[in-house]
Amino acid sequence: QVQLVESGGGSVQAGGSLRLSCSASGITYSRACMHWYRQAPGKEREGVATIRTDGGSIYYTAPVKGRFTISQDNAKNTVYLQMNSLQPEDTAMYYCAAARVGFGSVCSVLLNAPDKNPYWGQGTQVTVSS
Repeated sequence: QVQLVESGGGSVQAGGSLRLSCSASGITYSRACMHWYRQAPGKEREGVATIRTDGGSIYYTAPVKGRFTISQDNAKNTVYLQMNSLQPEDTAMYYCAAARVGFGSVCSVLLNAPDKNPYWGQGTQVTVSS
């Protein structure tokens, strides 16, 4: 059984930082795309960042590029999202998602196709006040 457990959300003021964690179990972590998504109230879910666990290729979507950093600790089967320079528009529920991948899989493509990622965490709330 695959489980993804997010942690690290909270409330910060604009300009502040948070680090989210996603701990994975039950998945062949050595070959997976691990994603972060977010969904604000009344808005569609959007991809934030992704990392391929067996090669480390990384991709960010435009709204967070330069402010957020995705990383991984393979020994802990954990992916992190360091979020700096947070703005009120970053307020959302943040979700970790995962998909097992083969050699030809491109994580950025999967990030843009959330329905193709079968494993999801419960989410962690991030609230940024102005």
